[in-house]
Amino acid sequence: MKDNAWLAALTGELRRHGVGPDLTGHVVAEAATHLAESGESPLRVFGPPEVYARAVADSLGGPDVRPPRRHPGPVRLAARGITKRYRGQTVLDRIDLTVRAGQIAAVVGANGAGKSTFLRICAGLLSPDAGTVQVHGALGYCPQDGGTAEFLDPDEHFVLIGAGRGLGRATARRAGRAGAAALDWTPPRTQARHLSGGTRQKLNLVLARLGEPDVLLLDEPYQGFDRGTYLDFWHEVWRWRDAGKAIVVVTHLLNQLDRVDIVLDLTASQERTA
Repeated sequence: MKDNAWLAALTGELRRHGVGPDLTGHVVAEAATHLAESGESPLRVFGPPEVYARAVADSLGGPDVRPPRRHPGPVRLAARGITKRYRGQTVLDRIDLTVRAGQIAAVVGANGAGKSTFLRICAGLLSPDAGTVQVHGALGYCPQDGGTAEFLDPDEHFVLIGAGRGLGRATARRAGRAGAAALDWTPPRTQARHLSGGTRQKLNLVLARLGEPDVLLLDEPYQGFDRGTYLDFWHEVWRWRDAGKAIVVVTHLLNQLDRVDIVLDLTASQERTA
C-alpha cells in the first residue's frame, strides 16, 4: 500500500473510531513525517491502518490504574538555552528543560518543531548552536528509527551494547531478554533487517535500558506497538520512574500528558521564530 493511500485509510479509520479532527490530523501528520524520513512502507512501520487506528483510539482510555507519584530526587538532566539552526532557520530557540530523578518529561509540538533534534542534542549526538546540556549519571537513548545493526539478531545486539555498558556476554543477554519479557516480547533469532518497525522499536527500547542508565531519552518509542505492548510500555515507564530514573519521552498522543510530570511544548518556540 502506498503512503498516501495508507494515510487516507488511517484518517478514515480514526474518524470511524470517534477520534476528534485535531488529534486525527496530528496523528496522521506525525505518521506522514515518520514515513517520509524513514523511507519504509507504512505496513512495515505501523501495520494495517485499521489496526493502528484502533491502537490510537484504545490508548485514549489509558491503563486503569496509575501509580502515585513520589517526590523527585536530584537533577539528572539540565538543558539550558538550547538553540539550533538549519540553513538559516531557527528550529529550537532558547529551550530549557530540567528533569530530576523520579520524573517523566514529555516533549510535544507540531511537525518540524524540533522534538527529535532536541532529544539528539540531549543525547550528545548533535551539537547545539547555543546552550548547554548537563547529564548527571549514565544515559540511555531510544531513537525514533534506526539504531539497530541490520545483520545482527537481538541477542547479538544485547551483547554488543552490553559490552559498551560494562556487561559480560551472558549478563547482557539475560538483561536484554528480561527487558523484552517486560514488553511481552520474545526476541527471535532473526536479523534486525527482517524485523517489523514495531519490533525494532521494542529492540531499541530494550537496548536503551541495558546497564540501568540514570537518564532515559525515548523518541516515540511505541511506534508500531499494539495495544497490549503500548500499555506494557507505560507501566514500565512508571516502574522506571519509581526506581529513580529521569525519563524524557517524545510523544504525539496528547492524551499521554496526564501520565507525566513535566510537559515541554516546542510549538511555542517554533512560533517565536516564525
